[in-house]
Amino acid sequence: METLTLYRPVGPKELELIKQSGFAAFPPRLFHQPIFYPVMNEEYATMIARDWNVKESGSGYVTRFQVNKNYVAKFEEQTVGGAICKELWVPAEELEEFNRNIVGKIEVIAEFK
Repeated sequence: METLTLYRPVGPKELELIKQSGFAAFPPRLFHQPIFYPVMNEEYATMIARDWNVKESGSGYVTRFQVNKNYVAKFEEQTVGGAICKELWVPAEELEEFNRNIVGKIEVIAEFK
């Protein structure tokens, strides 16, 4: 199976829920969050974790994970700002299936305070 490396910037609450899953899944979205958006590159994930998560919750983390490339091919890549600001928009109702297509564990690769 071919995989795609994706990144997800998270705050401490989301990281705790990821830990509770054994680093195997992302938590369900909140009612006001209709989209789960993993990002396509580490630079953009770092920017969000460092510049947004730290301000909002005191710390930010960059996670990296592999996902089944055939599965995620159905989600169109979105550019939401500059050239590095690329993400996939996964509808909240698809997150459980998305989690089933994660290959291996979610790893924390950076931390910001």
